[in-house]
Amino acid sequence: MRFNPCADLCTKDGTHCQGCGRSHEEIAGTKQLVASFIGFIQQQGYENSDEFIDMVSKKVRKKLAQAADKPQTH
Repeated sequence: MRFNPCADLCTKDGTHCQGCGRSHEEIAGTKQLVASFIGFIQQQGYENSDEFIDMVSKKVRKKLAQAADKPQTH
């Protein structure tokens, strides 16, 4: 599946947004993640939130690459 960013044409009817094509469930999950990050940044009182966000982005990319390299076991 390919991520489609918001196109600022949001709709709430049906199962998917007509603007970006993402499911409303996916959009809600993304909003929860963003709210969690904001809450953590505010709780820590970071004055350099951009640096924290950049660090998290780098770590997520690194861990995704590592996960892709590992064989899946079920």
